[in-house]
Amino acid sequence: MKKNIICTAALPYANGPIHIGHLVEYLQVDFWTRFKKMQGHHCLYICADDAHGTPIMLKAKSLNITPEKLTADMQTEHLNDFSKFEIIFDHYSSTNTNYNKELCYEIYESMKKNITEKSIKQLYCNNDKMFLPDRFTKGTCPKCKAEDQNGDSCDSCGETYSPTEVLDPKCSICGKTPILKESSHLFYKLENFREFLKEWIKDHTPKEVQKKLQEWLKNDLANWDISRDKPYFGFEIPDHKDKFFYVWLDAPVAYLASTKEWAEKNKIDFKKFWNATDTEIYHFIGKDIVYFHCLFFPSMLKNSEYKLANNIFVHGHLTFQGKKMSKSKGTLISAKHFGETLNPLYLRYYLASKLNSNASDLDFSIEDFYQKTNSELLSKITNLASRSVQMINKKLENKLSSCSKEGLLLIKKIQKANIEIAKLYDNREFSKAISLIRSLSEEANQYFDKKEPWKKIKDSPLEAHQVLTDIVNVFRILNIYLTPILPSYSKQVASLFNEDANYKWKDHETILENCDVKKYEHLLARIDIKDAEKLQTGSQ
Repeated sequence: MKKNIICTAALPYANGPIHIGHLVEYLQVDFWTRFKKMQGHHCLYICADDAHGTPIMLKAKSLNITPEKLTADMQTEHLNDFSKFEIIFDHYSSTNTNYNKELCYEIYESMKKNITEKSIKQLYCNNDKMFLPDRFTKGTCPKCKAEDQNGDSCDSCGETYSPTEVLDPKCSICGKTPILKESSHLFYKLENFREFLKEWIKDHTPKEVQKKLQEWLKNDLANWDISRDKPYFGFEIPDHKDKFFYVWLDAPVAYLASTKEWAEKNKIDFKKFWNATDTEIYHFIGKDIVYFHCLFFPSMLKNSEYKLANNIFVHGHLTFQGKKMSKSKGTLISAKHFGETLNPLYLRYYLASKLNSNASDLDFSIEDFYQKTNSELLSKITNLASRSVQMINKKLENKLSSCSKEGLLLIKKIQKANIEIAKLYDNREFSKAISLIRSLSEEANQYFDKKEPWKKIKDSPLEAHQVLTDIVNVFRILNIYLTPILPSYSKQVASLFNEDANYKWKDHETILENCDVKKYEHLLARIDIKDAEKLQTGSQ
């Protein structure tokens, strides 16, 4: 049955470029939504640039441009990077739109009965004349005592806290020690939603993150400060002059706002579409923002007129050569640098071969990347096409014959594998799907080697022709299974066989016989280890 599905990816922050660590998430959603569309579902991939906050304001000031100009330019850069990696959004917007402002105000109204106002002491930098937001405070974690941690959370132990709890705090802008200064703020009473959240997370979050969520929910939840003082780039809070919504309030609302923007352009009733019982909503996020998406955001929407997500899918981080990705340490590869060095399809395949449905970290190893891409994608999968089609081009007048009886058994087995591969895609077990496709390609190569059509082409041309036709069909079906991972590759294959460029999942049922094929053109080139090693140099 055809479904309406809304998928969102966490919003990339608009003060810097995309790197391959970010691409783990955007590619994962791209794989999944492409698969769903191939199955015939109406599936939307929604995203936007996260355009608000103090970092944006300060960076724009340093460049002597407006925040609006900065975020517009960065959005263009982000979309260019996404496009190179064939990540296709159904709608891509920004948090800084009237759509988002109106929805923030609407949802804020529904939150008011759970909001209190009080005066608090905050870190204030006399040198920079501003209250310091979370990420503009550095210091020692109050729990595990790890040094050089952000003002809101610790990378070492995962603890979240207030900037005023940080030990030995410093201003991230000037490095000076801030003072404490009073300011009136708005607080959302998260504790009022603790019992609701305890039940809600059971069916709407991954089992592996529920343990951490339940730990947080064992104790009273602290009130959530949803306001920020000027100067600040964001939405001013109604009836509270010089106070602005904290970026983590308006950012997730942009999931709805961006969908509304898409809906209006397509003359669809947004609220009806979002809230329909047959609409499924899924948020894809990294494990570092679980607290915001699994506690803050659901509680925000609880008393609004909008349906909450069916599920929140959580993934791990990408390390490089076994180390945390870091620009200063030369372990951060920008999307632009990768795209200028190698074919982005290689990264799509490599990350798919490692991605699964849990939140464990993935590692990008240059040697593993080089070996896996060449030995699997080139030597085992693409090689099926080059070995068979080129012989058909040269010896058999570009025509397929009928399949052999033995070949049909292999083809039927590979067709039947669609059930398991579809299940793995559906469950976001991409690495297992790739593993199964690879093993099927190995079986096909063994069949090819056993039949030796290159030897039989003279003495037994019909038998050789049938074997080659068998292999062509196997490769074509495997290519259909790889279409969510390798979309442009798949289109090249479709063109080779004179087929529609946009394969549907059910197209694996078709067997090509007694028809023409075009002249084979190389689908992908092998990676040179020297080119792979260039990824690390100049990536900062």
